[in-house]
Amino acid sequence: MTEPIIRAQQVEKFYAQPSENRIQVIAATDLSIVPGEIVALLGPSGSGKSTLLRMLAGLSRPSAGEVYWHGRPISTVRIHVSIVFQSFALFPWLTVLENVEAPLKAAGMASAEQRERSLKILDTVGLDGFQAAYPKELSGGMRQRVGFARALVVEPEVLFMDEPFSALDVLTAENLRSELLELWQKKTIPTQAIFLVTHNIEEAVLLADRIIVLGRNPGHVRTDFKVTLAHPRDRKSQPFTQLVDYIYKVLTRPDVVPAAMPDLESGRKVRDQRQMHYEMLPHARPGGIAGLLEIVIDLSDKSTGRADIYKLADELAFEIDDLLPIMEAAQILGFLKVGEGDVVITPEGREFAESEILKQKELFRTAALDHVLLLRQITRALNNKNDHTVPEEFFLDMLDEQFSDDETQRQLETAINWGRYAELFDFDAARRRFILPETEVTAESFEGAEAE
Repeated sequence: MTEPIIRAQQVEKFYAQPSENRIQVIAATDLSIVPGEIVALLGPSGSGKSTLLRMLAGLSRPSAGEVYWHGRPISTVRIHVSIVFQSFALFPWLTVLENVEAPLKAAGMASAEQRERSLKILDTVGLDGFQAAYPKELSGGMRQRVGFARALVVEPEVLFMDEPFSALDVLTAENLRSELLELWQKKTIPTQAIFLVTHNIEEAVLLADRIIVLGRNPGHVRTDFKVTLAHPRDRKSQPFTQLVDYIYKVLTRPDVVPAAMPDLESGRKVRDQRQMHYEMLPHARPGGIAGLLEIVIDLSDKSTGRADIYKLADELAFEIDDLLPIMEAAQILGFLKVGEGDVVITPEGREFAESEILKQKELFRTAALDHVLLLRQITRALNNKNDHTVPEEFFLDMLDEQFSDDETQRQLETAINWGRYAELFDFDAARRRFILPETEVTAESFEGAEAE
């Protein structure tokens, strides 16, 4: 077995809370990066992709566990890595050549060698002739080429990339992916391994030799498998689309342990998602949920009532991070069922999508009380208070035992959005208090709602 360049052993990331509890961002995780591989890391927003990358790259220390560089703790050795970021992160006051020379200058390299190596890498990435240009004179694609050149000029053993193509238009991103893959396959660059964080499933399948999919809250490895498709990979081929569908299924069914791919490495452990007291609410608006349900109805197969998630995202020109929160919200509310890479609208979902606005609010209210614990708790508390008001801090205190400070605030904002739409309650932003609207939701509204 090839010795890994980087090996993470039971690494975790968590943040202590004033109470004895802690916010777990990354659960105990084993992961390795070996020579000759492009590894793609996929996962929904909030799963800790960038956090894991920073720990592997030595930019952030794990809260527990250890990261090793060629078998030695990463904190005790000098590592040879570089990072390409989502934003171009160039020095606007420096020319292209000076930007590329910057890391070599910081390392104390002689000026003549800096210049020679930088000019060579600029030629390699197609920027010959632009040495004297400033970043503001370049297109987005060319600025990202400068970012690649600056990362590669130090001749890293491992090249980390954190969503490097997401800020580019579709055609420019496609062109850069192809050029990077060509440089890698022809061994034009000295890099031994590439670690790519992305939310684009097709991008991962196009580039990667190995794909890792994370679950969230806390981040954990749901599946880790080899991609055996030969290059160049055809997006329209059946094996390609089957693999994309499999990954969509893993991402959209966080409650189910994914089935193994036929070429999944034997013996690899898959961790179940941690059981939660509060289910994490996706940050989706009711209007977006209604819109998605209408589109699912229009695009569903008329005989089966099913819509393929991959084709749905492609038809809408949505990235997975755009589509998943809305789909998860519809699933939580009982409006959609997701399985085998397909979505099926439920009778409740169809009624919601096809109703007038007042009826939609009524149906949303019923679904929210049936399926969302936080909304039931807020509404119960308001009904039980004599003045029918409750301070925001009461619910923040409950949520922050499970979520980070930022996520706690986002969860409450989503709950407020849903509750207002359903006319369950209102929120006084000036006083930071929940209040019961004039039309009270009585205790009878909770009949049939199961306690969690």
